[in-house]
Amino acid sequence: MPLLSLNLVDGIPELDGGGCAHSALQAALKALPKGAPIVICIHGYKFSPLHKTLSPHQHILSLNPSKSCWKAMSWPRHLGFGRGLENEGLCIALGWAATGSIWQAYSTARLAGNATAKLIDMMDRPVHLVGHSLGARVALRALACAKAGMIRRAILLAAADFRSNAMQALASPAGKTADVINITSRENDLYDALLERLVGGTEKFDTALGMGLDGAAHNWVDVQIDDRITLKKLHGFGFKIAAPNRRICHWSAYVRPGVFAFYTALIRTPDLLPAGLLRSQLPQECTPRWSRLMAWPNTQISLPFLKKATF
Repeated sequence: MPLLSLNLVDGIPELDGGGCAHSALQAALKALPKGAPIVICIHGYKFSPLHKTLSPHQHILSLNPSKSCWKAMSWPRHLGFGRGLENEGLCIALGWAATGSIWQAYSTARLAGNATAKLIDMMDRPVHLVGHSLGARVALRALACAKAGMIRRAILLAAADFRSNAMQALASPAGKTADVINITSRENDLYDALLERLVGGTEKFDTALGMGLDGAAHNWVDVQIDDRITLKKLHGFGFKIAAPNRRICHWSAYVRPGVFAFYTALIRTPDLLPAGLLRSQLPQECTPRWSRLMAWPNTQISLPFLKKATF
C-alpha cells in the first residue's frame, strides 16, 4: 500500500472512505521494509475532504487525480510512490478542512498541526513532511508539538506562515533534530504581502516565511527557486528546475518543472543533500521583494520584473 489517505476530523484521524484509520496505519507500517521512507503530504487552502468537490484525494493527493485542472498533479506519484518498487515507502495523504475565510483556515491549520503531531507519535519511525501554503503551517505546528527525532525533514512550499512561528517550531524538541527546507519564490510575493496585511503575525513586524530566516538556524535552508544563482547551484547538483514563467503564482513550488526531482532526492537520499551542504551552497539572504513596497511604500527598490504581471 504505497498511499494511505487519511483525514483529520475534529482532531481525529479517519480513513478516507471509511474504516479504522489506526488499524490501516499500523498495517501499512508493519508492511514497510526497513529504511523505506514515510512522507506525509499536506494540502493548503480551499481543499476539504468533507466536501467531495473540494477533496484533495481527488486532486493533488491522489495517485491519479480525477480533476481537470492545470494544478491537479499527483504529489505522491511525483515523489516516487505507486511505482511498484519494493522500497518506495508509504505516503500518507492528509486531508483537513482548509475552507472558510482565510482567518478561519489559518486558525484551523494550527489545530490540524496539533492533530498531525499526535498522528506522528503513533508511528515507530521518523517521517518527512511536505506541505503547501497553509499546509506548511500545519507542518510547522506539527514540528512544534512532535517528539524529538520523529520528523526527519519538513519541506515547506510557499508557506503561509510567519517567522515567529518558524522560530518557535525550531526551538521545540522535534525542531532541534529536523531539517526544514523552505521553498520560496518572488512569484508568491503578493500572497505573502496579503498574509502579512490581512492575518498578521504574533510579533510586531513579523514577516511571512517567503522572506526566509536569513540563516537564523543551522537546520533551516531557504531555497528561492526564482533566484538565478540558486537555480544554477541546484543544476550543479543535478536538478534542472525550470525558470519561472509567471510573475505571480502561488503554486509554482509544486507545478514548476523539475522541482519534484529535488524534493524526492531530499526525502529519499537525505544523506547526500545534508542541510549544511545546502546552506553553504545556496544563497540564504533574501533578495528584494516587491511585497515590501506594499508594506513600506516609502522604500525605494528598483524591480523591473513588475512591468509584466500575469495571473
